Amino acid sequence: MPAKRQPIEYSEASAQVRAVYDDIMATRQTDWINDFWKVLAHDPPTLRRIWSNIKEVMGPGSLDPLTKELLYVAVSASNGCQYCIASHGAAARNKGMSEQQYSELLAIVGLANETNRLVTALGVDVDARFL
Repeated sequence: MPAKRQPIEYSEASAQVRAVYDDIMATRQTDWINDFWKVLAHDPPTLRRIWSNIKEVMGPGSLDPLTKELLYVAVSASNGCQYCIASHGAAARNKGMSEQQYSELLAIVGLANETNRLVTALGVDVDARFL
């Protein structure tokens, strides 16, 4: 198991880290910073880079906010990241995801993982029509 880092609270953070925390809170319209960011704060350049990437990718685009969260939950479920499943699951619920949608999403994730493994293990070539 990897070494755990303790979260860096706002009151203990450097000015550089506080600036990112402030941007997170302003962007998300909240007064709370979750532990993912507080642990990343041990490496301010990574904290700043990941936050910048999240703002860009998860911000306004051609996909609606709920779809983006559903995709994040699906990938997190496939990767087994409990933290991200919980975090983005909550975000998806806040954006309107129902329990029925969550169940259907997980069924699709399970199905895709199963068929992906079968195709890989069986060495199935891609059909010419799909190319």
